[in-house]
Formats: sequence, C-alpha cells, structure tokens
Amino acid sequence: MSQKIYNFSAGPACLPEWVLKKAADEMLDANQSGMSVMEMSHRSSDFENILKDTKDRLRRLMNIPEDYEILFLQGGGNLQFTMVPMNFNIHGADIINTGQWTKKALAEHKKLAGKTTEVASSAADNFTYIPKIKQEDLSEDSDYVYICENNTIYGTKYKELPPHAGKRLIADLSSCICTEPVDVSQYDMIFAGAQKNLGPAGVTIVILKKDMLEQQRDDIPSAMLDYKIYADNDSMYNTPPTYGIYMVGLTLQWIEEIVGGLENMEKINKEKAALLYDYIDSSKLYSNPVNPEDRSLVNIPFVTGNADLDKEFVKEAKEAGLVNIKGHRSVGGMRASIYNAMPLEGVQTLVDFMKDFEKRHANV
Repeated sequence: MSQKIYNFSAGPACLPEWVLKKAADEMLDANQSGMSVMEMSHRSSDFENILKDTKDRLRRLMNIPEDYEILFLQGGGNLQFTMVPMNFNIHGADIINTGQWTKKALAEHKKLAGKTTEVASSAADNFTYIPKIKQEDLSEDSDYVYICENNTIYGTKYKELPPHAGKRLIADLSSCICTEPVDVSQYDMIFAGAQKNLGPAGVTIVILKKDMLEQQRDDIPSAMLDYKIYADNDSMYNTPPTYGIYMVGLTLQWIEEIVGGLENMEKINKEKAALLYDYIDSSKLYSNPVNPEDRSLVNIPFVTGNADLDKEFVKEAKEAGLVNIKGHRSVGGMRASIYNAMPLEGVQTLVDFMKDFEKRHANV
C-alpha cells in the first residue's frame, strides 16, 4: 500500500476525498446525462442545472440575502484586484495593507483612475498583525474600504471587520470562505478563489450587492471586465469554467450534507487549529510569529529559529508524507495550511512528526 499523503499546500489545496470519489464516479456520466461535465455545453440544460444547484447551495450555506448577486468568474484574485477599482473606484478607495495580496491590490488600484489611499499597514512588522483603524482614519470621500480578510502567507485573520460607516466594504475571502459562518450582510462585496476551501483552481466566486451594479463606473473598457455583464448573463457571457463550477458544487454538497453546514465546519477547523497552535505554543523548538489575537484558523506558519533546521524539517516531513509545508519565502520556515478538506488526523500526524523531530533536534 502506498504511503498516506497529507497535503498542506496553501493552494491549490487538498480536496475532500468524498468529493474526489463522487467526481470519479460521475466522470463519464454526470447526472445520468451520458456525458462528462467536461464535455457539456455550458448552454445545455444539464449544465444549467449544475450552475443553479451550485448557486443555490452557496446561498443556503452562507445565508446570502436575495439582494446579493452570485457570480462565477475566472482570473483568480489577481483579476479582481483590477476589476474592483475598474468598476467601483469613482471617488476613492481606502485599502488596509496586511500582506502580499493587498500589496498587489494597491498596485493595481494605483494604475487606474480614482484615488487610492493606504490607510493602515502592518508591513513594518512583516505583517504579523492586523492593524486596527478608526472611522476617522478613512478618507472622507472614498467609495469603499478594501481588505484581505485572511492572509495566506502571513497567517493573520480579521476577527472583527474594520469600521466603514457610509462606505462599501469589499473583502478578499480567498483563503477563508466557508471555513466558518459569516454575516454576508456586513459586506458589500466578497470575492474568493475556490482553490483553497471550495474546489479546484480556475473558479472565482463573487458575491455582491445588486445595487452596486447600478453604481459602477461608466468607463469600463471591456465587457469581460464588467460585473454587470456577468450578472445579466448569469455568469455565462462567455464560456465559464464549467468543470470547476461542478467541483465547487460537489464541495458545497460535502459541506452541507456530509459535514453538516458551516457551524460544524467551523468546529472542526477550530479543533484542528487548536491542536497545532497549542503544541507550537508549548514547544521549546517551534514558534509562531503572529500576534495571538490575529491568528488565522487555516494558515499556520511556524519556525525553529534555525534556517538549516527548517530545511531539514521540510525534507523529513516530505519523506514522512507531509507535503507542501515549506513556508513562503517572505516568512521562511514552515506553513501548515489546514483548510476545510484537511482531516483532523492529518493535523495530528503533523503534530506527532513535530514532536518526534523536536526530540531528535532539541539541542541543535
């Protein structure tokens, strides 16, 4: 029997075994259509049913109000960094800089028309905390406040949304969507790549208030960059990522029917995170650099304090079946991404390995 592999990649990440097996079973004949989803016309009733079911499941799971539109786009978060200001930055945008992904969003905003203000940043401390702001820190005439809610690279997470009275709130939830319940009504727009918690790479989910579509800029240079075009065409202005949407639908079905909803998903994720954080905090070898009150539930960086020992850890972990655990180059060390599909036993296996490694290298 081959070695059991636990994939701690930050994304594309592991998928639930239930989802992979169901997709395999339906590979040649999805929903008694006699076809694979890969070969279905996106205009067919077979795929339209898949798209509707996926949207309906997401709306139920996240309790998305009816006055919000759900879109399935392509281009990942990086395209959203451009589309958001291209559509909505009329008077100004306030961005809270908490790491690599908000840095990229800032850069794209600044290329386009509309004022952009970096209202707070944790860059001076290598993004190890979430900066707290007050309402008066925001620009008087800005249209929206923009945040990345969970920071994949640095392992930080907003526990409370920033003040934004009189302004829209636009949030990148790429690495935390559906890891816990959220009150969607507190946001004006959410976007998220699916490849961490909700499916494979290639699908970007956008949830936004319908009234935003009536308040866009009037100089959007391409239909392919216009949210209203996608909304008016039910995400099918062009050929959408059909198989990816199908896989998102299966993953949502797994959360809804197998896990039992987002409340249960949150309990499982908190149990996994507590297991790893508690061991790191009790260890004499490992440490986590993040301000404890800002720690992520799903991205957990840790270091030994010795770069050579970190390399040895990554090497031995891979040999033990714990793969893709090397930290991002801007942080170093290791990073365990323990998204929805990572089972509790995977985290326990990692902790057991860390304990053994610590015993063998305690005096290094």
